[in-house]
Amino acid sequence: MNKVNVALLAFPGIRAFDTSVITEVWGTDHTDRGVPAFDLRRVAADPAPIPLRGGLSLTPDRTLTWLDRASLILVPGLDDHRSPAPDPVLRALRRAHHRGTPIAALCGGAFTVAQAGLLDGRRAVTHWNLAELLRTQHPQVTVEPDALFIEDDNIWTSAGTAAGIDLCLHLIRTAHGAEAAASIARSMVTAPFRTGTQAQFIEHPTPHADRDADALASVREHALRHLHEPLTIADLAAQAGMSARSFARHFTAATGSTPLRWLLDQRVAAAQKLLEHTDLPMPEVARRAGFGSEITMRQHFTTRLSTSPRAYRASFAATR
Repeated sequence: MNKVNVALLAFPGIRAFDTSVITEVWGTDHTDRGVPAFDLRRVAADPAPIPLRGGLSLTPDRTLTWLDRASLILVPGLDDHRSPAPDPVLRALRRAHHRGTPIAALCGGAFTVAQAGLLDGRRAVTHWNLAELLRTQHPQVTVEPDALFIEDDNIWTSAGTAAGIDLCLHLIRTAHGAEAAASIARSMVTAPFRTGTQAQFIEHPTPHADRDADALASVREHALRHLHEPLTIADLAAQAGMSARSFARHFTAATGSTPLRWLLDQRVAAAQKLLEHTDLPMPEVARRAGFGSEITMRQHFTTRLSTSPRAYRASFAATR
């Protein structure tokens, strides 16, 4: 079986962590677990070793012309987001996008793609602490505040650090199936799919009372055990021993998400698992995930995942 060509775009200033994530996902042999064979190449303008922070270095093994053969180009984040990328790298990115090659930028790699002009008029995301800088440096880019990753016109961008892992696994999942992504995720001891946004990680004042945090953790655990039931925000507030208004305020401060949005995210995640790993009919999937009806489930799938439950099952159902 032919290997899938994947390019890690390398130049001075890229982050060691992102290069390691890319290498772990596409540069490790998982074919014994049913994952396709990948040919990951470190592509740079010249073959000189590239210093990385922490005393590390990366040695390119292909020049930029190899990008013509790549099925996917991965752009690591940067140590200094104000430093310009080399012109040959930016030109190569523009040519690749014109050819229709997917480009995925991890964390601050969005700055490199933006420097190439490829994000002008498009949506993008980066680490929440860098969002304002990206808006300032590239005002033509529509910077989303809290998504974990975003695709616009075959260009992917992701939020900070761990969200780069989320994006990499999503790309595997989309191109090669849920089982391939799950296999790689298991080897990395991480979740194959996370719901929610990076809003929950933005710095917020620590709640004053630990008892509130404990109560909210207990409520979330209760909700996950009873997703199939018609839970309401009033039910959850009562479980926490709070008024609905107080509960909503404390919940949002602790998680970065409203109770309703969090609950719907958990229901979508539960439905995804059922669609991937069971043959249950749609009405039963909807019931077990707590949506009440297939129509309601379909509406929330469309809103959150831009696809229908049936299309999701067709794409990601595990081989049984």
